[in-house]
Amino acid sequence: MPRLVLVSPQIPPNTGNIARTCAATGTELHLVGPLGFELSDRYLKRAGLDYWPWVNLHYHIDLKAFETVHRQLGGRLIGFSVSGRFNYIHYQFQDDDWLLFGSETEGLPPAVLEACDATVYIPMEQPKVRSLNLSVSAAVGLFEARRQLGYLG
Repeated sequence: MPRLVLVSPQIPPNTGNIARTCAATGTELHLVGPLGFELSDRYLKRAGLDYWPWVNLHYHIDLKAFETVHRQLGGRLIGFSVSGRFNYIHYQFQDDDWLLFGSETEGLPPAVLEACDATVYIPMEQPKVRSLNLSVSAAVGLFEARRQLGYLG
């Protein structure tokens, strides 16, 4: 099953909402520091409600620590970015993919985008809207991957 990765998230409620989605779907959530909050942050916990015991959470202090784990486990890195190359609907996801999302303010760093096996985007009609909310983007991307892979039983 694909894994969801947040690189340097900044807003606790977004991460809490994503954690709740991961709990509901049995998806691993990887947080890559530095984070814009403490993992004990009350807003983070409130957004995740009482679902934290069901979140398969992995914390990596920085990108180097995450890269070590990724190399050990394998799988493709799929970066979600407004500047992605492929429309996420037309991209063929695989079971061992890592779905990467950047911070709310900066997106994925250029070095991370370069390291990705592919980059995808979620199309939007209004050019004045910079991007979707991080928790919305993560849910949209995760559920499309799950749909393609037959996880929506």
